[in-house]
Amino acid sequence: MKIAILGAGSVGTYVGGALLARGADLILIGRARMQSRLNEFGLTLTDLAGVNIVHPPGSVPYAQDPVAMADAGLILVTVKSADTDSAAALIAAHAAPGALVVSLQNGVGNAQRLRAALPNHTVLAGMVPFNVVQLDANRLHRGTAGEIMIEISSAIAPWLPAFAAAGLPLLQQADFDSIQWGKLLINLNNAVNALSGIPLQREFSQRGFRRCLAALIDEGRTVLEAAGIHPAKVVKLGPRMLPLVLRLPDGLFRRIAAPMLRIDPEARSSMWEDLEAGRRTEIDYLNGAVVALAASIGRKAPFNERIVTLIRAAEQGARSSISGDQLYAMLKGRQ
Repeated sequence: MKIAILGAGSVGTYVGGALLARGADLILIGRARMQSRLNEFGLTLTDLAGVNIVHPPGSVPYAQDPVAMADAGLILVTVKSADTDSAAALIAAHAAPGALVVSLQNGVGNAQRLRAALPNHTVLAGMVPFNVVQLDANRLHRGTAGEIMIEISSAIAPWLPAFAAAGLPLLQQADFDSIQWGKLLINLNNAVNALSGIPLQREFSQRGFRRCLAALIDEGRTVLEAAGIHPAKVVKLGPRMLPLVLRLPDGLFRRIAAPMLRIDPEARSSMWEDLEAGRRTEIDYLNGAVVALAASIGRKAPFNERIVTLIRAAEQGARSSISGDQLYAMLKGRQ
């Protein structure tokens, strides 16, 4: 049973490399840049637990032509949210009838968009909780923990053993909309980390940056509740308690929330990686989603709106070193 990973960037290639190491039949489909890198340097996967998987140069099946998904029974969609509609068109044109499609994308609403465009396919929503960053030409590093979540469906059953064998067990969950909104609240930190310019562990060690995230989450949760959406708890602390803990002084935070600092020292957000590479970020589908939801119910989300503006400026090259206190002042409209 072949697996195709469509849009195989950092996360998709990491998942694919882990599956391949355990003998899965798969094909990665993506850009020429990644294909050239894999052919020249191979692929090494590492993580915070000490995993070290090495695929020699030229050994990872990778294609640019989407026709390569034609014989796949499972298609994992890992493209950026802005490319979801394009991915759906490629699947409609090239996938086998009845192939299972799973969205492993950031943001909310991607699975619904895929379903609308692919009426002849079962489409499931999924969520990748861990962070993957490219550290060297051939090394992808998983710097945080967590299990991939997926909507409950009997359609995924044949694939569960392959993911479990690869060390990526799929945790099936109901009420996936709440889970995705809960994850989106956590992902509001992607922009904070990208603007900080420092690894996640150092960011979370500084109260100034934590106060920024607390303000973004509080505002996001307030907007969601006003819209009748109840975000799920996807980390140890729920969306109401987490901002309170984030605002604690550094010493008290280190004692009370020590597990939050058990992050690989090299881990960074994917948005930081996008800015470093000069790529378009997913800001419109993360903090921008909060702003859009607020507007749809006649409200505003000024903290999230300001950080969207800052990231868009950074996409245009306006990047500089910034402290947590400086960023917080900007979000408060004081700078």
